[in-house]
Amino acid sequence: MLACSLLVLSACSKPAPKTEDVRPVRAIVINASDIDINAEYPGEVRSRVESRLGFRVGGKIVARKVDVGTVVKRGQLLMQLDAQDLQLAQSQAKAALRGVESARDFARAEFKRYQELRAKNFVSQAVLDAKNSALKASQAQVDAALAAYRGQSNQAGYASLLADIDGVVTAVDAEVGQVVSPGTPVVRLAKTSEKEIVIGIPEDKVDGMRQVADVKVRLWARPQDVIAGKVREVSPVADPATRTYPVRVSIPDTPDVKLGMTALVQFSSKTATPVIRVPLSALYHEKSTTSVWVVEKGVVKMVPVQIGGTSGNEVVLVGGIANGQTVVTAGVNQLKNGQKVKVLGVDVPASVVMRTAQTGASEVAK
Repeated sequence: MLACSLLVLSACSKPAPKTEDVRPVRAIVINASDIDINAEYPGEVRSRVESRLGFRVGGKIVARKVDVGTVVKRGQLLMQLDAQDLQLAQSQAKAALRGVESARDFARAEFKRYQELRAKNFVSQAVLDAKNSALKASQAQVDAALAAYRGQSNQAGYASLLADIDGVVTAVDAEVGQVVSPGTPVVRLAKTSEKEIVIGIPEDKVDGMRQVADVKVRLWARPQDVIAGKVREVSPVADPATRTYPVRVSIPDTPDVKLGMTALVQFSSKTATPVIRVPLSALYHEKSTTSVWVVEKGVVKMVPVQIGGTSGNEVVLVGGIANGQTVVTAGVNQLKNGQKVKVLGVDVPASVVMRTAQTGASEVAK
């Protein structure tokens, strides 16, 4: 009886409805472009001219007039040394100059008197020549003392450290009370009118970067703005810490670009004809055929493609798909023909982003 009841209940139960298998994928919209992205490198905005200033003489620092970030003008006082000893040496040189000037004046008067005596034939020519030689020797001593006095005056003036350019203080390496030797850097001063981006390039990319003329710079703070750059210097020696070659890219003087900002330098060139590129992750390999999954009305289908080469992390396609089609870039190994998918996000190729940015920059320039 119990068995019959179970059979009746099982016959009355309805089968569970089948759920449709919809797979989430990421995709990219195909757009042919003639912009070939060679490489992108992060860098830092620095000043083209950054000087490490120090005193020409040694001594004790008694005053510091600037802080980090202070904007200074050419000739502005930055630091001051205790100049007491230098001033005493200057006074000593001045006193020595006055002494030899007095001796020179006396020798000149003596020579003049002996000229008059010689005119009356009261003294011989040899005596007059001796007085003339004494006058010349006295004048030479005056010249030497004058040069020593001027040099000592310069030494006293070196106790004041002045800015040699218009710029901004980027570092202060000494404080009041510290005794420094001649030439020790105490202040770092960067010129604000000329800025550049410093990046590091791997050794296998150095020669290729020398030939690229199209250099674009985007700041992390304003990624929508594109700044034209120019390679100014490629170091012939690799950095010992990173083993990359430092490259300096100069940019126009822009007030909004601040020292220390993070930037992305993009090297690009144009191809003869527009080409289609897709990420390597978009390729689906089955036996000897390479295909991509194209999304049409929420359904995917496999489309064989022909590969023309690689460009970084992208593959150049020479046939199989056209502009405007949506290609799956993630999850290709879990798909089958006719399967419904849900596109989680539509990416934009880096080449398209660069072309759009260049077009926008050209419109702004116009």
